[in-house]
Amino acid sequence: MVQAYMLIQTEVGTADQVAAAVAAIEGVVRVDSVAGPYDVVALTEAATADLLSAAVVGKIQRVAGITRTLTCSILKC
Repeated sequence: MVQAYMLIQTEVGTADQVAAAVAAIEGVVRVDSVAGPYDVVALTEAATADLLSAAVVGKIQRVAGITRTLTCSILKC
C-alpha cells in the first residue's frame, strides 16, 4: 500500500466544505483541518503510486475551493 499526505490550501471560508468533500473521496483515510500555511491535511492511500496519483490525488485537486496542494509521499524503512 502506498500512502501520502496532501497539504491543501483553500479559498477563504471554504476549509470545512473542502474537508468534507475530500473525506468523501475513496482512498482518503483521514482528513484534518489545521492551522498554518495549509488549511486541510489529508492522509491518502492506494495499492500503487499510479493509482494514488490518478484515482486519489487527481480527484482531490478537482474539489471546488482548493487553491493549491502539496503531496508528500510517505517513505517507510
